Amino acid sequence: MALVPLRVLLDHAAEHGYGVGAFNVNNMEQIQSIMDAARETESPVIIQASRGARAYSQDNFLRHLMLAAVELYPEIPVVMHQDHGNSPLTCFSAIRQGFTSVMMDGSLLEDAKTPGDFEYNCKVTKKVVDVAHSFGVSVEGELGCLGSLETGKGDKEDGHGFEGKLSHKELLTDPAEAEEFVKQTNVDALAVAVGTSHGAYKFSRKPDGEILAINRIMEIHRRLPNTHLVMHGSSSVPKELQDLINQHGGKIKPTFGVPVEEIQKGIKHGVRKINVDTDNRLAITGAIRKLFQEKPEEFDPRSYLKPARDAMKKIVKERMISFGQAGRAPTIRQVTLDEMARKYFVL
Repeated sequence: MALVPLRVLLDHAAEHGYGVGAFNVNNMEQIQSIMDAARETESPVIIQASRGARAYSQDNFLRHLMLAAVELYPEIPVVMHQDHGNSPLTCFSAIRQGFTSVMMDGSLLEDAKTPGDFEYNCKVTKKVVDVAHSFGVSVEGELGCLGSLETGKGDKEDGHGFEGKLSHKELLTDPAEAEEFVKQTNVDALAVAVGTSHGAYKFSRKPDGEILAINRIMEIHRRLPNTHLVMHGSSSVPKELQDLINQHGGKIKPTFGVPVEEIQKGIKHGVRKINVDTDNRLAITGAIRKLFQEKPEEFDPRSYLKPARDAMKKIVKERMISFGQAGRAPTIRQVTLDEMARKYFVL
């Protein structure tokens, strides 16, 4: 199986009623963890890179690592996705690098910290869609700003996130606007704001309907039954990983993430792509801290990166199974670029 556009994978997920984890990467070990998990669970894969990741790893390094995953795991369908593109130019640069999917996040202006209005969002997203679809590349848009319904604040992820506070209304995607946004832009997937946020500190208590609005997903899905919905900031922040880090010298404050069972509710109501990053970072950090404390004489990076890689693989496997994507890779038929263009992008 080769690289595939996001639309191909999410159409299959919608047809068969499952969700697909989208896992952020910065380096070789993270990609290896994801691909090993995919092979062991026979799962299709979305590997995504933020602007920060592309700057950290450098585009050519990251692109070749992703392409190595396609070569070394030929049985796995792989989507290369640009996460939170802040401008059309960022998305176009990803297309030039061979990404098969891009996110144009027009919920914020190009500075990635100032909320944009509906008209701006539609304009820049439609511009990306028009170009991306001509190359057979999928586009994810976002409507509503990611942030906490408890505090009204957003947490930055690789420099991306609004500053200050927003109202409760501004932090939730409006279903009527979502319907109009999809009509105007023709996006392949829509990220919605329902109270999730980036980073580890999402909720001060186990989330309920007041601070995690799964019902909003249900209403949007009712209006847009054929649109693939996306949940960003959806790490579950397991307590055992927090404890592992703290037991070995860390200082993670008590926090709650998005429960897997709430994500599964979303999947039943149109969520097809679920972004996970923090859980993997916690798993890697916990494994490295544990080894450093137990074996302070170690200095070979391989000695601590191997358990870190295994720890991340374990989390990724758990999410792939929970989201329902496990076992789906063999059922996704490989199609040619011409077939993809005729079916998904060319009228």
